[in-house]
Amino acid sequence: MKKMVLGLSVIALTALLGSASAAEISISCGAVAGELKLCQDGSAAWAKKTGNTVKVVQTPNDTNDRLALYQQSLAAKSSDIDVYQLDVVWPGLLGQHFIDLKPFFTKAEIATYFPRIISNNTVGGKLVGIPWFTDAGLLYYRSDLVKKYGLNAPKTWDELQTAAVKIQEGERKAGNAGFQGFVFQGKNYEGLTCDALEWVFSYGGGTIVDNSGKITINNPKAVAALKEAASWVKGISPEGVTTYAEEDARGIFQAGNAAFMRNWPYAWAKGQDNESKVKGLIGVVPLPKGGADGQNAATLGGWQLGVSKYSKNQKIAADLVKYLAGPEEQKRRAIEGSYNPTIASLYKDADILKAAPFFGSLYDVFTNAVARPSSPTKGKYNQVSNAFSSSVHDVLIGKSTAEDALSSLASQLERIKGRRWQ
Repeated sequence: MKKMVLGLSVIALTALLGSASAAEISISCGAVAGELKLCQDGSAAWAKKTGNTVKVVQTPNDTNDRLALYQQSLAAKSSDIDVYQLDVVWPGLLGQHFIDLKPFFTKAEIATYFPRIISNNTVGGKLVGIPWFTDAGLLYYRSDLVKKYGLNAPKTWDELQTAAVKIQEGERKAGNAGFQGFVFQGKNYEGLTCDALEWVFSYGGGTIVDNSGKITINNPKAVAALKEAASWVKGISPEGVTTYAEEDARGIFQAGNAAFMRNWPYAWAKGQDNESKVKGLIGVVPLPKGGADGQNAATLGGWQLGVSKYSKNQKIAADLVKYLAGPEEQKRRAIEGSYNPTIASLYKDADILKAAPFFGSLYDVFTNAVARPSSPTKGKYNQVSNAFSSSVHDVLIGKSTAEDALSSLASQLERIKGRRWQ
C-alpha cells in the first residue's frame, strides 16, 4: 500500500539550529479553528529547543474521516506519521499500533494528569496516549439578549426552547430575518453522537451501552430526549442544522445570528476574537437537564498524543509528546485557544482563569463528563457510534420516529455485538 499521508496538507517546521544527528518528526494535528496554528507553534518551539525538525500533517476536521485515514496508514504500518493526535474514544480501537509511553515519564509526571483519562488511555497495561487536552460539551448563550428579553440562562431543555423561541421571534421582528434560537452539531458523524448522548443521558436514558456491555438505548427516556431534539429542527433551529459540524454552528453564533449554541470549550476563545460580532456578549453554562428530575450531561471529549510503533524515531517522538503535553505548553494553549488542560493544577492558574473564567466555575463539568461507550464496546465502538448517529439523524430529518429508530438501533447493535464485544 502506498503511503497514506501524501495527499494531506504538510507544513514543515525546521529548527533554527541544525544538527548532524537531528531527526525529522512528523505529527498529525487537527485543524478546527486555531488548532492547527497552536500545534505548529508548539512544535516549532520544541524544534528550536532540540535542534530537530517537525513536519505537521494537517488531517480532516471530521473525526470519522480522520479515523479512516489513521486506520489505513496504521494498517499499512506506515512510518509517515510519528505522533498521532488521538480522540479519547480511540485508544481501545487503535492502541495496538502505539508504543507504551510510561518509560518516558516519571510516575510523578504521570500523576499530574487526570487519572480517569490516564486509565482510559491505558490498553493492555500500555499507556498508549498522553492526555493533551480534554473537552466537554457546553451551552453558550448571548448574555445581552438573555438580559434584553428578561430571561435567565436555561437550566432545562424546555427552558432553553422557551427562551430560544422568545429571543428568535424578537430578533426576527427587529429585522434579523435569519436569526436562530439554537444551533448544535446535527450532521451525521461523531459530533452528533456526542450531542445526542448528552440529550439521552440528561433525560436519564443511559449511555447507549452500559459499562457491563448491555445494550440499553431502547428505553422511554431516550425516546423522549430524541423527540424533544427533533422538535427543534425547523423550529428554534434551522433545517440545515442537520448538516452542521462544530465550525458551522460556531460560524452562525459568532456572526450574531443565534441565541444559544452547543459546542466545545475552544469556541470561547474564538468568540473573543476582534472580528467576532459577539465579543464580550457570551455566557457559558452547563448543558441543560432533561426536565426537573433530569441531570446535566456533557459528553467527554478530548485528544491524546501517541507515538506510532512504526515510527523510526520513537524516543525523539516521545520527547515531542512530552513537551507538547507538558504544563507550559498546556498553559499556552489554554490561554490562547481555551483548550482545556489535562493537568489539574492548571485549573487554579490565575493567567488561565483570566483568559477563560468558566474553566474554574465549570471545573466539575469537565471532570465528571459522560464517557461514550468505547470501553465496553472495545474494537466495535466505531460501528456502534455510526449506528447511533445515523439513527438519531433519521429522527432529526423526519425519516423515522424516535420509537422506531431506537427499536431498530437496538437490534442493529445486537448484531454488531454478536456473542460478545471484542
